[in-house]
Amino acid sequence: MFHKEGNKIIIITFFLVIGAALAVNHFVTLEWLRMTLLITLIVLLVLVLQFFRNPKRNFSPNESQVLSPVDGKVVVIEEVFEKEYFKDKRLQVSVFMNPLNVHVTRYPVGGDVTFSKYHPGKYLVAWHPKASEENERTTVVVKSKEFGEVLHRQIAGALAKRIVNYAEEGQTVAQTGDSGFIKFGSRVDVFLPLDAKVNVSLNQKVKGGLSVLATS
Repeated sequence: MFHKEGNKIIIITFFLVIGAALAVNHFVTLEWLRMTLLITLIVLLVLVLQFFRNPKRNFSPNESQVLSPVDGKVVVIEEVFEKEYFKDKRLQVSVFMNPLNVHVTRYPVGGDVTFSKYHPGKYLVAWHPKASEENERTTVVVKSKEFGEVLHRQIAGALAKRIVNYAEEGQTVAQTGDSGFIKFGSRVDVFLPLDAKVNVSLNQKVKGGLSVLATS
């Protein structure tokens, strides 16, 4: 199963790979070179399919938990000053996605969307200290019953070319529902209240909509 954001890219890649494979078979006479090129084309197609996959999962929404919005590895757990929306101290938990992770972004909590904003920007590597302030990004805040307002921020990485954000202010959204997608992107930050109990550790691998980042 593939995410709808990948449909166009998958179709274009499929036909490009088929066309290139036919050209290689027709024009390349060296056996080793022909096989190398064909394998490269197959690998390219598999990587694109892998990137846009959207596996079916059995979610168990829970108001007393903040769930990971994406698949990946926890790279930041720290108390920070959140400048854009809260303008006060929050607990930040950041998840880095490599190109092979599922890149669907899910709502970490359910509730009412109180803020949603897109920011154009640079494409620094996702682990760069200034990536969360200077890269292309979207900021979404959901007001939940248990945690109050929880902010999650999609951040484009060096390879990202487009962030898709479905959140609109005034919407009521469900925990684990689709919040967006980062096309070839690589990081999501979550900002929690200071009294939230973090349930993950640095370098821990997490799964979107399944792994618990924090509890109340």
